[in-house]
Amino acid sequence: MGYLKRNRAKDHDSVFFWETAACFLNHELPKIRKKSTNTVTAYRISLNICIDYLEDVKGIQREKICFCDLKKENLKDFLVWMGQEKKWSPKTCNLRMTAVRSLLSFAAEECMDITYLFAASKTIRSLNVPGREIEYFEDDQLSGILEAPGKEKRSERRNRMLLILGYDAAMRVGELIDLNVENIHLDAEIPYVRILGKGEKYRSVPLMGKTVEHLRKYLYEFHGDISDPSAPLFYAVTHGRIHSLSDDCIQKVLKKYTEKCRVNGIHMPANVHFHMLRKTRAMNLYQEGCPLSYIQQMLGHENISTTSGFYAFVTLNTLAEAIGKANPDRKNTEKSWKKAETAKILYRL
Repeated sequence: MGYLKRNRAKDHDSVFFWETAACFLNHELPKIRKKSTNTVTAYRISLNICIDYLEDVKGIQREKICFCDLKKENLKDFLVWMGQEKKWSPKTCNLRMTAVRSLLSFAAEECMDITYLFAASKTIRSLNVPGREIEYFEDDQLSGILEAPGKEKRSERRNRMLLILGYDAAMRVGELIDLNVENIHLDAEIPYVRILGKGEKYRSVPLMGKTVEHLRKYLYEFHGDISDPSAPLFYAVTHGRIHSLSDDCIQKVLKKYTEKCRVNGIHMPANVHFHMLRKTRAMNLYQEGCPLSYIQQMLGHENISTTSGFYAFVTLNTLAEAIGKANPDRKNTEKSWKKAETAKILYRL
């Protein structure tokens, strides 16, 4: 009797559920696993959506929700509900489920009574995510964008510099926003930028010669004697106060110049976002034969599979060239498997 009471205590204990979930979000993820603020926020949203589902669809009172309510049957129904009722993409649905599984994994480490729930959750298959080609700029499009900012206005010169650096160092928008003057090392033997990436992890990315030249001019104009190394590298001034640029501001900068390119007759993708500069840099390096492990380090991907999954594919031009080299002249050629001697070799048990 005592064993049954102990076995039911945690998986049916609502207090344990809420305390464990709070510890997972407020302590485990940010302090132990060093997850970024954005990641923690995404997990928090996902778990709250699951809790809302249990209350609104399954009829379980919020304050009485326990880990046993995250049983396999409910989670499978939750996955179907997200796809069919909410019309969320398979990728979004899978990310929501990842947050739930992570909570169950953490709870199972804290208490064996939750182990069976975590084990059951791992047997739920994720939704198939349709693959799609990487969005990136072609050479003429990239050149047009980087040349689009004018040189007369100060803001235009700033915008050109952030586009050049964003591309050259393959940076995320958030990483560009967080850059300070002290993160730029132009006098090192190999000039580089020190980037604070996901998971509060730093990485160093070498800068190309032309980018270094642009940066020296930019620093001289926008930061003078660099009296404050902690000042944001790219900034705006509002009411006399210097502040970092926002995500929206940087996205608008790119869209402004892609629209200018369209007006000038340069074809541009329909939906443009700053992350495409990062993908373009990685794609260009890949096409030039740079090893994926090097690209992984530059991009700050924790797992090589992330890099290969995004960038390890051949473009149409690359494929056409390879086929052309393999079979440069198709005239007067006969398919080898139609030859009698070849057929005898192929069709043999």
